[in-house]
Amino acid sequence: MDALRWISTFLDAQAADLGAAQNTQLAYARDLRLFADWATHKSLAFDTLSRENIEAYLVSCDAEGLSQATRARRLSSIKQLYRFAFEEDWRSDNPAIQIKGPGRAKRLPKTLEVIEVDRLLDAARNSGRNTADRLRNTCLMELLYATGMRVTELVSLPISAARGDPRMLLVKGKGDKERMVPLSPPARAALAAWLKTRDEYEEKQRSKGKAPSPFLFPSRGKSGHLTRHRFYMLIKELAVAGGVSPDKVSPHTLRHAFATHLLANGADLRSIQTLLGHSDVATTEIYTHVLDERLRDLVLDHHPLARDDSRKSDGKTSSDGQ
Repeated sequence: MDALRWISTFLDAQAADLGAAQNTQLAYARDLRLFADWATHKSLAFDTLSRENIEAYLVSCDAEGLSQATRARRLSSIKQLYRFAFEEDWRSDNPAIQIKGPGRAKRLPKTLEVIEVDRLLDAARNSGRNTADRLRNTCLMELLYATGMRVTELVSLPISAARGDPRMLLVKGKGDKERMVPLSPPARAALAAWLKTRDEYEEKQRSKGKAPSPFLFPSRGKSGHLTRHRFYMLIKELAVAGGVSPDKVSPHTLRHAFATHLLANGADLRSIQTLLGHSDVATTEIYTHVLDERLRDLVLDHHPLARDDSRKSDGKTSSDGQ
């Protein structure tokens, strides 16, 4: 088999056996095709290349100036491919099994203060071409902050999940795993208001002979629902309208804010893990570090003993009073 057949068969197996998400599939495909291009340029074949060849590829990635995270991700894709090839008897060995990657730099996720989230929500209520846009924007933002959903989970929500004034939403996450997330009163109110307008629009479309959309946030695009890219652009627009730095704001930032604010108000890690849909609590534990850093910064910025001049008083030392 040539390299592209290897990649195609591997990706099909990932989708069928593991239920890999579309974005994961696309990332694997992109990384492995770049590796295949490099191997072809070097006159190497997937079924014969060695550990030294893979290490040479990683060196070339480093020479290109690729980040540590990108190099780690590319190696991970190669390791997954060769593990699959070994299991399928395409090769009698696994040349990637003992290669150690660059690792990933541990960076704390960006988050937002409560007041910044409030500004974004206010901007959603007041931004849009018409009432329907404003109701949709408000519903999107309230649901995102109330549930901590991933952006793909949010924009692809089926309309069936929102019927009946639900107190909980059934969310289908990575690997088609389902979880229940509670809705706050503001989120339920925003959902009810958007549903009324959405249903009125859908009824008009039905009267014209058009099929109803199965999605809560329908779109005329190929996917049938609001795209991740459009929502990403929308949230940047809301940041500008709300006076929040757009560099700080993304759909994922709202997910981080949801988790960090819950933790700050006493929620336990296991509960947050369940709500976020993390398979491992270790992933959720990073929010304790975010909270620790925020508390440290709060002390350093505002506590009088943290200032260099805190022990000085009108030029006198503590011994002056003795």
